[in-house]
Amino acid sequence: MSVSHDDVEPVTDHVHENSWSANLEKPHHGEDRELVVSQALDAVEHTAPGNHVNLVTHGDHGHPETYLYDELAEAFGDAVRYEYVEQCGCGGHVTRLHVEERV
Repeated sequence: MSVSHDDVEPVTDHVHENSWSANLEKPHHGEDRELVVSQALDAVEHTAPGNHVNLVTHGDHGHPETYLYDELAEAFGDAVRYEYVEQCGCGGHVTRLHVEERV
């Protein structure tokens, strides 16, 4: 079942001038992989250069390499670099994105 993206609260509403974490493992994220990707891209766009955002993605979608990394590369190219950090005890995954340039 897909969730209407209009009914979901944005992951953030301002540009973060520091490093931060985006929680993308709420129940509605588990139901909708497209929502995870969309909000991950928004999180990167809302991170100031020189900082990073930790994307905590829902475990139901598996390792983010299988569905998120290509989307990040296509959207941001060399403006960001990312690294897989770990799988959480709850099953989610943490990927850290370092914003190098204005995205």
